[in-house]
Amino acid sequence: MAQRQQLQALLKALCDNVYFQPPSNVTMQYPCIVYQRDTADSRFAGNKLYRYTKRYQVTFISRDPDDDVPDKIAALPLCSFDRSFVADNLHHDVFRLYF
Repeated sequence: MAQRQQLQALLKALCDNVYFQPPSNVTMQYPCIVYQRDTADSRFAGNKLYRYTKRYQVTFISRDPDDDVPDKIAALPLCSFDRSFVADNLHHDVFRLYF
């Protein structure tokens, strides 16, 4: 299984609705997790790449500000909380996840 599909399965275990870089014509069901490639971390030794780790922006969107899914996302290895905001009466919790 490819690495992104592994991440998809991991996020799907936390929330039923998971979307990877959804196009604007997709109608999302809430609560949901939306994630996309953000950047990557490259480490070098001896002028050669020895580690390359992709980073994803993971956003949990819900109508319920007290949903426990953000706590579960925050507990993932190499995950850090970035910010929280409300838009259109939907609560967004944004994380940065190396995977």
